[in-house]
Amino acid sequence: MADARRRKPEPAVLDGVLERLSAILGPRLQTGEAVRGQHANMATSVNRQPPDAVAFPQTTDEVVAIVRLCAAAGVPVIPYGTGTSFEGHVNAPFGGVSVDCSQMNRLLAVHAEDLDCVVEPGLTRKALNAQLRDTGLFFPIDPGADASIGGMIGTRASGTNAVRYGTMKDNVVALTVVTPDGAVVETARRALKSAAGYDLTRLFVGAEGTLGIVTAATLRLHGIPEAISGGVCPFPSVEAACLATIATVQSGIPVARIELLDALQVRACNLYSGIGLPETPCLFVEFHGSAAGVIEQSERFGAIAADLEGGPFHWATVAEERTRLWQARHDVYWAGFKLRPGAKTIPTDVCVPISRLAECVVATQADIAASDLVGPIVGHVGDGNFHVGLLVDEDDPAEMARVHGFMERLVHRALALEGTCTGEHGVGQGKAKYLRAEYPAATLDLMARIKRAIDPLDIMNPGKILPLDG
Repeated sequence: MADARRRKPEPAVLDGVLERLSAILGPRLQTGEAVRGQHANMATSVNRQPPDAVAFPQTTDEVVAIVRLCAAAGVPVIPYGTGTSFEGHVNAPFGGVSVDCSQMNRLLAVHAEDLDCVVEPGLTRKALNAQLRDTGLFFPIDPGADASIGGMIGTRASGTNAVRYGTMKDNVVALTVVTPDGAVVETARRALKSAAGYDLTRLFVGAEGTLGIVTAATLRLHGIPEAISGGVCPFPSVEAACLATIATVQSGIPVARIELLDALQVRACNLYSGIGLPETPCLFVEFHGSAAGVIEQSERFGAIAADLEGGPFHWATVAEERTRLWQARHDVYWAGFKLRPGAKTIPTDVCVPISRLAECVVATQADIAASDLVGPIVGHVGDGNFHVGLLVDEDDPAEMARVHGFMERLVHRALALEGTCTGEHGVGQGKAKYLRAEYPAATLDLMARIKRAIDPLDIMNPGKILPLDG
């Protein structure tokens, strides 16, 4: 493809598009510096690159109009949810229009008898579950942040419940997508399975907005468990906690959540959330099912933990106590700042086969120490995924060199263990360089051909996942 498409649009061309968009959207098209800045990457070391304008559509038809106007002029379109992603997904490296779907936030339908619902992309997961509560159903994907459903689809989110309920790819039944030429595509029907043609739904789940903008999604729901049992179990080492996780999963115990916090992360949570845990590696665990079932599951897990010198247990027997513990787990990003006030957090993640988890986490802890860095570890270890939240001084070049070296080694360590460069953060800009190490050239070529076939002008979130260099 021609290199010309990699340039920002000419000012006169952009002004013409914005004038026409303003006629359609009125005050829902914003060009102020503050709003544009809020719609650039905010969370990591990837440089912020704000868009030229921010559009706030309220309907699929308005998204179609935005995309068609931008496509006709070669102006980039950057889908935007809540901006909680970590790898520069919402940046606008070539300018363009950020399409903020926050005003498309309705729960369109609930089919309780079929265990599904239809939502707009701007609805957040907490708002969705609040509206579902009276039905006895819930949407289980919980990445921690109160992310939008559209953003969770784009990044193929997972989170604390993934070990039992799966990730977004397992819980999205069908999508309505506006493609880069302004067409409206329905990827599937509401049936739970189909053998009719390509699986277009999963093509768009995890595409990070590079193939289109989701304007509606049919989601799979689950019944709220009859009983929930959970709590915290300390371990003498990270290795012991990981081995307990591996044994729990391999033994078939249907654990709903099993989360690792290393000793440094527990200390941060104690300082920030006041949960008063012993500052040793801990597993946060939770079981869902019948009253008898969760007791049995808890006892089986307890026996595994005891064999690895884990315990004593702190079981959260009331809902309020469980909520407090899990809120502390979700607040680990903010808790980290207590370890180094004034620092910036650079979060990163990898995922490995669960049998290699202990090896990878232990080696990563040793690397952090050898690199003279502060980096607490937390992980959705039931599926082999863990995160490091590096607390850094971005104004110290020597420290930043150590940070980048550590992150390179972390990814290549995971790849050497047959893992992936990212379990749930996504690729965006920050991890695009690692795909050449993760995939064969033929695989990347196929991805690039899909992108070119659907988005030949490269207007849809350009510069993400596979930058098309010509």
